[in-house]
Amino acid sequence: MAHYVGAIDQGTTSSRFIVFDKVGSIVSVAQKEHEQIYPGPGHVEHDPLEIWRNTQGVIEQALARKGLSPRDLAAIGITNQRETTLIWDRRTGRPLYNALVWQDTRVDPVVEEFARDGGHDRLRDRTGLPLASYFSGLKLRWLLDNVPGARERAAAGDVLFGNIDTWLVWNLTGGVRGGCHITDVTNASRTQLMNLGSLAWDEEILNLFDIPRACLPQIRSSSEVYGEAADGLAGVPIAGILGDQQAALVGQACFRQGEAKNTYGTGCFMLMNTGETPYPSKCGLLTTVGYRFGQARTVYALEGSIAIAGALVQWLRDNLGIIGSSAEIETLARGVDDNGGVTIVPAFSGLYAPHWNAHARGLIGGLTRFANKGHIGRAALEATAFQTREVLDAMTKDTGIAVKELRTDGGMVVNELLMQFQADILNVPVVRPRVIETTALGAAYAAGLATGFWSGTDELVRNWAVDRRWNPAMDAARRERLNAVWDRAVARSLDWTD
Repeated sequence: MAHYVGAIDQGTTSSRFIVFDKVGSIVSVAQKEHEQIYPGPGHVEHDPLEIWRNTQGVIEQALARKGLSPRDLAAIGITNQRETTLIWDRRTGRPLYNALVWQDTRVDPVVEEFARDGGHDRLRDRTGLPLASYFSGLKLRWLLDNVPGARERAAAGDVLFGNIDTWLVWNLTGGVRGGCHITDVTNASRTQLMNLGSLAWDEEILNLFDIPRACLPQIRSSSEVYGEAADGLAGVPIAGILGDQQAALVGQACFRQGEAKNTYGTGCFMLMNTGETPYPSKCGLLTTVGYRFGQARTVYALEGSIAIAGALVQWLRDNLGIIGSSAEIETLARGVDDNGGVTIVPAFSGLYAPHWNAHARGLIGGLTRFANKGHIGRAALEATAFQTREVLDAMTKDTGIAVKELRTDGGMVVNELLMQFQADILNVPVVRPRVIETTALGAAYAAGLATGFWSGTDELVRNWAVDRRWNPAMDAARRERLNAVWDRAVARSLDWTD
């Protein structure tokens, strides 16, 4: 009998494989980073073949570390960086171009072209999304327009499109030997090509963007058996797919309307469960699919997407050399009492929610001779908390629901200075769960539900447990003053470029 479920967590900077037991505890993990490719300003690419090789490698390593074999796995789930777009040859399995990462802004001119007729919200009623370079659909159009022969071959069904989930499932289930070309509803909802009501590819949008239907994957639920793995994992069901932020929503057991989580990673992503009806946003949020388990009704979510969170810490490390490793940021920030008047707005590729301003650019404001690298480090951490406050405010305005606590996960939640400041600036308790790898856990849960490893969501709720809770400790006057400074800084960053 299989005692574990495996999860592939393919993220923006690395690929991981994590094995979970029945109570959602980590049994084994392996991780490997992949190259970030920057061919031009605003351009961000990944090598899909490197990602596939790394995925195979971490699966093998994680199993070997605990002496496990594929027979020990009841199923494998997949969670992935969403909106990262690639096309590949059905017959050879070779990508036609590097994957365009979700942060890539090369389609900004195309976005503006479509926005001239009907504005940036012209597709919101059907997709829940504004026109933006963030989503997969226009990235796919760019690839079809700029890779020689790609459009004709895609129309013939010889070139396939997918986000990273689709690429991994296709390879895991045999690739050129009949691999499954599928995606789940959460990833499909991030292409801006799927109708949120019908959960099907929208023919009018396909025609508008000039996307041939033959290259698109089949849309499936987030939790069902899609097929069996091939080669070294032969016989293991591939049974769950969730985009990374929806996976964290599931891993945090946010199954009730109004429950919310925030993931602090390369970017920062807050999702609120809004129930079984798509909830339109008037405050700059995204309406998206939260999850769909089997044939059950689809659950939707409101999302606030922040492009730069942990990536700002990496920038201090890699570009400025202020710290030697990301882990040093908390020590640096604790070396000062406050930010010394320094504010950083990390609009490196524009601002996402709730502003959706592609022409915003990053700034460091409030500098005096008093400012030092400790103040800059502290301001970098605070930038993530302030951006999160903007998103939570927008969610409350859209829904009328006051969030009672914010469940947190992702790599930055080990930073206790950040977590306390987050609680202070929100005036809401911030909770870190016992298992912070909630993205991978959510993918495992989806796969385990499909194969009967877990009986239902009630069992998953019982697995969730608090590790640490931070309660607000800042007085209201100081909170309002800090928020006002942040708002002024953001206003100055908007429309920086033409």
